[in-house]
This record gives sequence, structure tokens and C-alpha cells, in this order.
Amino acid sequence: MFLPIVFGFLLGVGLCLTFGTVFFALIQNSVDNGFRSGFKMVLGVIAGDIIFVIAALIGTSFIPKVQGFENIMAAVGVLFLVILGIMNIVKGTPRLAYPKTRLGNFVYYFTTGFFLNALNPVNFVAWVAIVAYIRSHLHYSEAQQYGFMIAALVGIFATENALAYYANRLKRLFTPRVVVIFNRVTGVVFLIGAANIAYNRLLEPLSKALNW
Repeated sequence: MFLPIVFGFLLGVGLCLTFGTVFFALIQNSVDNGFRSGFKMVLGVIAGDIIFVIAALIGTSFIPKVQGFENIMAAVGVLFLVILGIMNIVKGTPRLAYPKTRLGNFVYYFTTGFFLNALNPVNFVAWVAIVAYIRSHLHYSEAQQYGFMIAALVGIFATENALAYYANRLKRLFTPRVVVIFNRVTGVVFLIGAANIAYNRLLEPLSKALNW
């Protein structure tokens, strides 16, 4: 049981260092608004991962069967990332109207992290592939599977909080010029992510369906 937990934790750490949309958004948010805002965002990200992990482990039978649901989620994800990407590129250093109340502040950052993670169908596919691998290739027992996945979630939670903390601690290195460049790079990453989802989850299936 020890090795599955260790491997799961290392997997979680590795997943956080893939330099995807969540990584750049978390760093940007922590630099601009402090560690607490980054922590709230991490809670949203991990909530999305927990849903994916549960679905991957026990199956998706509890998810309502809605015609075209995956494509709808992909389209919403593309729109969400495009808006964030354009905002970052055009403004350089976006200044949004953050909610002033504690509840509103928490909901804003939490939902931002949650949707950045949950609206990318690739994330769910990745968790399903991981579960399939540890079952068919590593032959983990049910207890080992749960230990592995819980450890992976712990690894993600710990690593993303560390990223948020040290990003804020290194805030003094982010001069106005560096911040503008970083935010524009983040915007490009968001647009690339949107294009990737649009191609793999919307355009390619549509082309096959129409025999293009």
C-alpha cells in the first residue's frame, strides 16, 4: 500500500507542473491578488478533480445522460478560455471588479479555479486513463486504487498551494513590464488551450460526422 500512495503523490505533483491553463492562471492570480486568492482558486481546482476521480473510479453511471453534453461542456470551456485569453492579451494586466464581501470573494476565486479545471474535457479523460492503467497494468486492488488516487489529489493540492505561496513571495520580481509580459503569455496559453479543445472535441468529431 505504501508504494501506490507514493506513486500517486508523485503523479499529483507531476500533473501540476505541466504548464497548462490552471498553472498559469494560478501563478498570475497569486502574484496579482495574494496567496489567499490563490488558495481559494486551488480549492476550486481540487473540487473539479475530486469529481473527475470519483467518476473515473466508480464509473459515470451517476452522471445524467444528456445528448451532446460533452460537446456542450467543451464549447463552454472554449468560450471561457477565449474570453480569459483575449482579456489578458489586450489589457496586459487585467483589473477585474472583484466581489467585496467575503462570500462573494470566495465564490469568485473558487468558481474560477473550478471552471478552469472542469470545463476542459481532457482532464476527465486523463483521470479515466490513469485509473485504467493502474487497474489493467499495475493490477492494483480496490484499496490500492483509492489510496493511489487520494494521494494524487493530496499531491495536487499541496503542489498548487506551494506554487501560489511562492509566486506571491516572489512578487517583488514581477515588475510592471514582467507582469504585462507574463499575463500576455498566459493569455496565449489560454487561447492555445481553447484551440486544442475546439479541435479535438468539436471540429474533429464534426468533420468525421460530415465525412469532410
